[in-house]
Amino acid sequence: MSEPLLEVSQLYCERDDRVLFSDLGFAVSAGEIIQIEGQNGSGKTTLLRILCGLSRNYEGEIRWRGMPVQDVREQFCNEMLYFGHQAGVKAVLTPEENLRWYAALYPGIALADIQVALQQVGLRGYEDVPCHSLSAGQNRRVSLARLYLSRAPLWILDEPFTAIDKQGVAAKEQLLLEHAGRGGSVILTTHHELGIEGPVRKINLDQLAGTSA
Repeated sequence: MSEPLLEVSQLYCERDDRVLFSDLGFAVSAGEIIQIEGQNGSGKTTLLRILCGLSRNYEGEIRWRGMPVQDVREQFCNEMLYFGHQAGVKAVLTPEENLRWYAALYPGIALADIQVALQQVGLRGYEDVPCHSLSAGQNRRVSLARLYLSRAPLWILDEPFTAIDKQGVAAKEQLLLEHAGRGGSVILTTHHELGIEGPVRKINLDQLAGTSA
C-alpha cells in the first residue's frame, strides 16, 4: 500500500471552552474520498480549516507525504485545493478573469480549459459578466470551476454542493470519482446524501467528541 498523502494524529481542538474533537487521528491515501460528518457546531468547518492551514487553533500533528506540514508548507499549498463557504472570487473581475488569475499560478492551463470549466459549471454565456452582477450561487460556481482546472492531488471541500441543482450535483459527484480514480484524494463536508458509487469513508465528529453538538 502506498504512503498516505495526509496523516493526522492526536488532533485536539476546543472553541469557547468546549472540546470539538480530541485524539483525532486518520490518514488519507491516494484514491480515497473521506466525508466528515457531524451536527452543526461539531467542528466540521474548523477541522477543514485546520487541515488546509487557515487555523492554528489546535494541538497535535499533521503530516504531508510523511513530513510535518509546517516543514513543507509551500509544497503542501501547491498540492492542495481548498473550497470553503465563501466563493473566494474578485467581484470586479469576470468569471473568466478570475479563473485566468487562478490558472496563472499553475502553468499549463490554457484559455480553452477555462472556457470548458465554465461551461461544465453552467456559466456559458456569463464568461464576461463582472462577478458582482452574478448571483451568490453563480459566484460559487465560478469557484467550483477551479475543480475542473486543478492539478492538486488533495481536495478539501466544505459544502461544495450548496446552491447547485440536481444536474450540477451529479456532475460534481462524477468529478470527485474521476479525481479519486486518477489517484487524487478528497476530504469533504456535505449535508447532501452522496450518490457516489464506491466506498466513501466517513468520520463522525459527534462520536469522537462524545457529546452532541
